[in-house]
Amino acid sequence: MAFGLRTRLILAFLLVAAVSAGTTAALTYREARNALLQTAQDTAVATFREHVRQTSFALPVQAEGTEEILRDIARRGKPRPWIVFAEYGTIRVSSGTSPVSTVISPQLRRAAQANPRGSFERVVKDGVPYLTIAMPTIFRTGPQSTLPTGLILYAVMRMNDEQTNVDALLTAARNGAVPGLAIALLPGLLAARSVLRPVRELRRAAHSMGSGRLDTRIPVRGTDELADLAHTFNETAGSLEHSVEELRRAEARARRFASDVSHELRTPLAGMLAVTEVLDEDAGQLDPDTARAVRLISAETGKLAVLVEDLIEISRFDAHAAELNTDELDAAEAIRKTLGNRHWTDDRVHAELPDGIRVRLDPRRFDIVVANLVGNALRHGAAPVTVRLSTGTSADGEAVLITEVADNGPGIRPDVLPHIFDRFYKADAARTRSAGSGLGLAITQENVRLHAGTVRAGNRPGGGAVFTVEIPLHRKEDGA
Repeated sequence: MAFGLRTRLILAFLLVAAVSAGTTAALTYREARNALLQTAQDTAVATFREHVRQTSFALPVQAEGTEEILRDIARRGKPRPWIVFAEYGTIRVSSGTSPVSTVISPQLRRAAQANPRGSFERVVKDGVPYLTIAMPTIFRTGPQSTLPTGLILYAVMRMNDEQTNVDALLTAARNGAVPGLAIALLPGLLAARSVLRPVRELRRAAHSMGSGRLDTRIPVRGTDELADLAHTFNETAGSLEHSVEELRRAEARARRFASDVSHELRTPLAGMLAVTEVLDEDAGQLDPDTARAVRLISAETGKLAVLVEDLIEISRFDAHAAELNTDELDAAEAIRKTLGNRHWTDDRVHAELPDGIRVRLDPRRFDIVVANLVGNALRHGAAPVTVRLSTGTSADGEAVLITEVADNGPGIRPDVLPHIFDRFYKADAARTRSAGSGLGLAITQENVRLHAGTVRAGNRPGGGAVFTVEIPLHRKEDGA
């Protein structure tokens, strides 16, 4: 994963390191730069002020002779030589080749006139840094009083060396920050590894539990938050394992109970069915009230027998004891046999069964599938019920036998469709007493699954429910 937790942790660590290194470098650079420039500036201003104070000028100032004085001051400039300019009225003189400086700004001239102690300013001209100093000359009229002479001296000093040193500081700060980030990557990797190891263990443990291994546990290391998380996971896993074991035992007991009760009921029900058959034969000779009671007992006993058989069948599926006894047969003939055995050969059922479709099936289980679907359509839908047989291809490209059972009833409600194959589920909660046991479609689904097929329910566009069964034409275990 390009931006997984490990990558994000390392990037966050590097970001913190970069911000820290950048901030430190910037502050160090600023302080060093200010100190470097301040030292050169203070030295130049103090030296220039002292030289101006010690130098005497004849007033009124004349251009002749002043140039030599300015050159002498310029030669004694610190920390490096200056170019000195003098302005007196309209007179302009300098120690250089040009009497007028293009570096001295009007703001500095105004400041010099306003402040007898002089002023200074740093400027950059054509990419070259300069320090410009303005110092007016004065003469004392008393111990505490002075008057300006009108002569103002200016010193202009290049600061190339200081700029070079500042650039060197910047380069050193940048070059020091990059290796620092590279070095910070190592503790970042170690920190990410120490954080992610418990997370990876938790992921593997969760995947293991999801695969059914509920005895999975995580080793607890240390006393930090990750250790608390591992401890909590182990407690949760233990509780889940205990709960699942209890549920499995309860489910096993319930299955065993249903199976045992069903088998125990089988024998007395067989006797009851035999008695009710005899009573049914003689019901015509009894008075009407007794005859109705006998027929009611006979019908309810038959329903109970069907329920017991369905419960026994379901218990076999739950115990994984159900097996297929397949044989190659004609699918159309098998369906005709199912319909004939149940006397569904009248106008209530319409069959579209092309001959010649050979398939390996368990005849008994396929008979149950067709009988349950047709019987369900007749009970809950409306005649005529159509049974259609065809072949096709499944979503994964496998050749399948397709059996459709459609009715002309109102169809299946959308809220019922997701539960149509649930055990004991009935669409109408008020009709708890119905002809079916609520297990027919569940048994149908289990029998189709045994054939490695699928069954689905839906509604036709024109109305009515339709059930579609797809069973592979050639089972893989048969070597086809």
